[in-house]
Order: sequence, then structure tokens, then C-alpha cells
Amino acid sequence: MLEYKSFFFLLAVQLISISASSQETYKGPSQCGDMEVWDYSTGMCSPRAMSEMPMSMVMLHGNAFFVQTYEERPRGRDAFSIPNMLMFDVGKSVKNHYFNVDVMATVEKWTYPKDGYPELLQIGEKNEDDEPYIDAQHPHSSPIMGLTLSDTISLGDDRDYLKIFFAPRGQSTDGPVAFMHRVTGMVNPDAPLGHHIGQDVGHITSTVLGVSWAVGRATIEASAFNGTEPHPTAVDLPLGPLNSYAGRFIYRTSDRSYLMGSAAYVKEPEPDEPTLDHIWRYSASFYNEHVINEGWRFYNTFIYGLVNFYDNTGALNSFSEEFLFTSNWHNIWGRIEYLQRTSSELDILSATPFEPHWVTALTVGYTYNLLKWKDGKFGLGASLTKDFLPTDFRDSYGGDPLSGKIFLQLEGMKMWNFSSARSEMPKMNEHSH
Repeated sequence: MLEYKSFFFLLAVQLISISASSQETYKGPSQCGDMEVWDYSTGMCSPRAMSEMPMSMVMLHGNAFFVQTYEERPRGRDAFSIPNMLMFDVGKSVKNHYFNVDVMATVEKWTYPKDGYPELLQIGEKNEDDEPYIDAQHPHSSPIMGLTLSDTISLGDDRDYLKIFFAPRGQSTDGPVAFMHRVTGMVNPDAPLGHHIGQDVGHITSTVLGVSWAVGRATIEASAFNGTEPHPTAVDLPLGPLNSYAGRFIYRTSDRSYLMGSAAYVKEPEPDEPTLDHIWRYSASFYNEHVINEGWRFYNTFIYGLVNFYDNTGALNSFSEEFLFTSNWHNIWGRIEYLQRTSSELDILSATPFEPHWVTALTVGYTYNLLKWKDGKFGLGASLTKDFLPTDFRDSYGGDPLSGKIFLQLEGMKMWNFSSARSEMPKMNEHSH
């Protein structure tokens, strides 16, 4: 009964947010200046080439959490971890082309415990001892999460563009905006439990060749890539054959909201599972924001993910609702997750190890900005997560476990713009997230 209540509660939150968002001004794609376009893959404004105004740009964005985790036994543990990311962009316009190099970096391989970042019910990948991460989030590929080279071609005077990109390691064109780039995700040190269940696992993909075409309110994206997932603890940057493909459609429903839908065929995703020939990933997501009153804003993200043939199942589903109420100093945030797990994934003895079961995770958190300056902020936060489990899982977890986190967060962004006609150049938004 709780499983169905969780689903309908999640749906109700989403419907309320859609209704409320139509009343206020959205600060998103419409906020980009004349020399900017909205980059959906990173959730921020990016420079747009104008032939009469050549320019160069350098951008640095970092986000790090210093987290102490406490989890109820018998499956829980206490540990200190530092989830982190650093994004470095450098670009230059030549006539109607904007050439860009984007680097996503992390040192999580060295700032996570050997068994991973503690997160009950989380799964995915293996550690250096070839043991699967269970009840833990794996570190992201270190030190290079992504390296993308792109050419964004302006099409006329409007913000229409054609973007062509290649990444030895980067984002395939499927899934929602990656959790570390969406405003409702970057306040939370935890990766979503649905990360590998049709959601944003494609944000670290090997050998990606892609294109993005934006016309009016619509954006169509396609990519070919190597389907084998990079090993999270290997320090490497391998290239592979383009044996997989993905497509994504994005529609800006208003100046303050947009929809995404995607599908991907992924060949040989797990190198340790030679019998797994391919999987299919599907996702749908919705993003919006509105002003509650002076000084307070509400951000909302709803995500559905589906994966076929993953972990010896026909299909696994995931739903996620993220929200953020934010003002100058206060941030109230949360995540509601309703997804399927199998006994095999969680290393639970069962007569039906590959049968999917619905689990629910409810998270609420608060972050207070202790310090703020022009290009960054430093905050103190805490969160509680309550998991609700099916009968088959309860004995292993000792019931419905509770976990808590206390953390410090350091985040900053800085942009340097250089133009031959700087006095005429509109100000670039440095905090587009």
C-alpha cells in the first residue's frame, strides 16, 4: 500500500508544481543574453557566436561536499566522503562558429571510501577488488569525467544553432540533465538511486560523436558512442568503436519550463558480463521554476527512467521528484524516489533473485549559506533519508532504515569574457544554474 501512496504523492507534487509555475517568471533559458544560448546538457547559458563581435570565454565551476554519513544497521555504515566536481570551459568564436573545449574533472577515486560513498539501496559498477558497489555510490571516473570538443554554429539572427561535438569521454544524448548539473541536484551530495535505471548514467560515456540542432523552442539531439561503461576506479581515457546510439528531443514549453524525452541502444554495456549483448534506456523529464515571493524561488525536476535487459531483468523502472526552495541564505530541498530493485542487485538471498520489487526513498535536506561572495558560497547542511522496503528486503535491512548526513558545501563559478567590442557586449550570466 505504501508503494502506491508514494507514487501518487510524487505525482501530486509534480502536478502542483506545474500549476504554480505558470504564475511567475522563470529564470532559465530565457535569461540567456544576446550572445548566449541555453545548453541543456549542463543546465546553463553558453556563448553564441556573432560574426560582428568575436569573443573568447573561460569558465570555471566547482562544487564539493564534505560529508559525514550515519546509517542504521545492519546494512548501514558511518563514513566520511567528499563528492566533488570541477568544470573548466574555454572557447573562442570565429565568424558564426564557437569552438569550445569542456573538461569535467573529479578526484572522487581518492576522496571516497574503498567501498564507495554510503547510500542505502544504491547499486552500480565494481571497485578495484572487482566487488560490486552495493548500498554505495561508486566514484566517478577520475581525474577526467569528461573531455568534449565542440563547434556551435549560429544559424541566422535568432538563437537557432547546430552543435557538433566529439568526446573521448562525455555525455551521450540520452537521459535527463545529469544530477550534478541540474539546480535541484547540485544541492544534494547523494546521486539519485535511479542513476543506472534509465536516468543519467550516460553522463560519463566513452567515445561520443554527436549533434544538437536547436530551432525555435525545439532541440533535437543524436549521438553515436561506445556502449561499454568506463570503469570508475581506472585512471584512463580509452577509445572504442561507435557501436551504440541515442536520440533526445527537448521542447521548451514556456520561458520557464521544458520537457525532455530520450531513447538509447547501448551495446555491451558491462565488460564483466559477456552474455549481456545490449540494453535499451529510455527517459522522460520535466523542469520548471517559479518565484514564490520576493527572495524565494522554487525549482522542480521530475524524471522517469526505464531500462530493458539490465541485471537479468526484462525491465526496471524509476521515478524521481526533486525540489528546491531557495533564498539568499536558506535552501530547503528534497528528493522522492520510487524505483525497482532486485534481490540479486542488493545481494539478498531469494528464491526469485531477478524479480523486481518497488522501493521508496524520501529525502529532505537543508543548507544554510554561511558565507556568500560574488563568485561562490560556503554552506552548512544536513539531510535525512527514510527508505521503505518490500517484505523480501526488510529482514536484510532490519526494517525500513533511516540515514542521515551532515556536510559542508563549497561551490563557486567564475567567467572571464574577452571581446574586441567589449563595450557593446551584453553581460554574460555567470550564474546560469
